[in-house]
Amino acid sequence: MNCDIIAVGSELLTPYRQDTNSLYLTAQLNQLGVRLSAKTIVGDRREHLVSAVRHALERADIVIVMGGLGPTEDDLTREAVAEALGLRLRRNQEIVAALYARFAARRIQITDNNTKQGDVLEGAEPLANSAGTAPGQWLDTVYGDHRKLVVLMPGPPSELKPMFTEQVLPRLREAIPRRHFASRTLKVAMMGESACDQRIAPIYTRYTDVETTILAHLGDIQLNLIATKPTLEQAQERVDALAGAIEEELDDFVYSANGEPLERIVLNHLELVGATLAVAESCTGGLIAQRLTGIHGSSRSFLGGAVVYSNALKTLFADVPPEMIASEGAVSRDVAAALATGIRNRVGSTLGVGVTGIAGPGGGSDEKPVGLVYIAVSDGTETEVLEKHFAGDRDRIRQYAAQQALDLVRRTLMTRR
Repeated sequence: MNCDIIAVGSELLTPYRQDTNSLYLTAQLNQLGVRLSAKTIVGDRREHLVSAVRHALERADIVIVMGGLGPTEDDLTREAVAEALGLRLRRNQEIVAALYARFAARRIQITDNNTKQGDVLEGAEPLANSAGTAPGQWLDTVYGDHRKLVVLMPGPPSELKPMFTEQVLPRLREAIPRRHFASRTLKVAMMGESACDQRIAPIYTRYTDVETTILAHLGDIQLNLIATKPTLEQAQERVDALAGAIEEELDDFVYSANGEPLERIVLNHLELVGATLAVAESCTGGLIAQRLTGIHGSSRSFLGGAVVYSNALKTLFADVPPEMIASEGAVSRDVAAALATGIRNRVGSTLGVGVTGIAGPGGGSDEKPVGLVYIAVSDGTETEVLEKHFAGDRDRIRQYAAQQALDLVRRTLMTRR
């Protein structure tokens, strides 16, 4: 089964408030084997909300509407959902009496507009709100020729979460077939999104029962594979089968089979072969070291390094000959190799990394344009140097360079296993 979530509130359409409820609900629904077909944010306008509910009813088995159940004029969820379904609202006197009692217990004068919180969709079951005044609603109905489950819940997370756990979740478990959800995340380094899809599309399109999504970001592609089946074993089997086929096709471009970041994989490889690493970074300004030291326990394999931004520090910390910098330029193949070798020798690590480049926006030339980066890895016997031309702004070039450097270390370590 699939579900649409509609978040109601004009405040959610501003830069100042975020819809975090839908993230919580998505996680809860996935555990039931329910997939999300859409998430929608709608302001406090009745006609827009009616339209959103109708669209949701046309495509989803379950429609969850959250927010807009309070007492004010802009709380229009009940009215809009009733209009979308062609149902009447009936005032539930038990809810109204409970509201009066709640206000009286707190010695607060109730206002007349609070009673609209007692309006219930025809055929719906009220859902008690243990943390607030606005009750939710559960409706098992038919829309067109199809069964629909419609759930209304308050917007504040402190009210929505307990209501979902206490009132909605047990009803969903009884109402929907038991399904199990399995997922895998593969990660691919330094391959273009279109090139990746061209190679794997003929594979994943054969697995019609597994949903595949591709997310690309700065030299990193994330492949999310999701399957829902009557048993967890069946779901996991289909996901694993597709993951295996993709890994076989992409080979060593896949650096993680379970969603780990590249820096974690690099550290795993270092520990596996008993190796250590040091870095000499120029244009990346410490990004490689930052990513590695962000992983707990990285000190077992990552010894450290230096940000050698000036030519003087390239010589002082990594023993790059001044005459080499003068003749070849700070951004050159030879200087990158010297950085990797020099930092390795200075620190006493198994591997050394050197990065130098032009991140821009200035400093480029026809011969050496912005985006030119040299990345080197030295193991004391051989030094491999990559020349790369990255596109984008300063931050994008630096991020690409750090990703490429970590991937080169990974590939180097794979040959040592």
